[in-house]
Amino acid sequence: MVSPIIVPPPINQINPKYVEAGMEPKFVELYNKYNVGRLATHQVPIEEYRKDPMKYTIAYGRETVAFDGKTEDLKVPVEGGEIIVRYYVPKEALDDPKPRPTFIDFHGGGWVFGGLGTDDDYCKRVCNETGAIAFNVDYRLAPEFPFPTPLTDCWDAFNYIIDRADKFKVDKSRVAVGGCSAGGHLSAVIAHKARDVGIKICYQVLGVPCCDATAVTPDGSKVAPGCPYPSWTENYDNPSLHFDRMSWFYLHFLGSPRPAKYDNDPEVNVIQSTNFKDLAPAIIVTAEFDVLRDEGEQYGKLLQDNGVECEVVRMPGTVHPFMLMDDFLESGKTYNRITIAGLKKAFA
Repeated sequence: MVSPIIVPPPINQINPKYVEAGMEPKFVELYNKYNVGRLATHQVPIEEYRKDPMKYTIAYGRETVAFDGKTEDLKVPVEGGEIIVRYYVPKEALDDPKPRPTFIDFHGGGWVFGGLGTDDDYCKRVCNETGAIAFNVDYRLAPEFPFPTPLTDCWDAFNYIIDRADKFKVDKSRVAVGGCSAGGHLSAVIAHKARDVGIKICYQVLGVPCCDATAVTPDGSKVAPGCPYPSWTENYDNPSLHFDRMSWFYLHFLGSPRPAKYDNDPEVNVIQSTNFKDLAPAIIVTAEFDVLRDEGEQYGKLLQDNGVECEVVRMPGTVHPFMLMDDFLESGKTYNRITIAGLKKAFA
């Protein structure tokens, strides 16, 4: 008698509870087509991923933005090396000597993945729709360059731009910062650091920001006892930024186990900052099915409670990287619309 062959189910399937709870049908369709049965990037040894990123990267759904202005990749010195910062100038600004509003972008990717391509189209969109110039910061990544290097790279790049405002036609009274996920964390911390040294920021775009690493135990094995953010348990196994993936990011960014000195460091956990006064107005956009949802919303409340103008928007039915699928997801299109509207208001 021939023994039956037992075929295990494909890996990385969506828990039906999220579909039943109203997950965006288009995301479900795309995820089932491209992600189910394949390893996610955090499931591949980082050394293997670095050898051939395109072999393991699953990317789809980003709307390509036409841009008839100028782009230039700047080599920016940072502590211990140099990084690339991409400079975008809209066509109408090429022959205009007047300083212009400026958007400085710090990409997401869990401080481990991502690069200039992550937010290239969003930077072009900002230029096209607001007339601003933009900068896209390609900071060095963990685990090769763990905390604080990604942050210090971003701070060095920010100051490089501000110090050369005349050269780059930057209106220093109208400088905004922004990014998603890890980029939201970096942007929020940069806003604090700029305020502390007297540099004006006019607006923060914080998409699904990472605000509190202590939501996870130092060894990364579980949600921390007493974690004040229900989204970490409600969305523990969501198909995008679930517990295992976010914990993996933290261990690569901060160390494994997380050193105790980072548990009370506001540059790691921006929600632990002791001064929220006089920060730039902000928009914080969270996703319903995201472990980071509640800490982002709590950070927004702290801003509001301290007199900072802050719009907090929860995007229903969607997952952490929804803004990177703006060609197909209504949530991604909405993100573009509301963040660009905020920038236009801040730049007016």
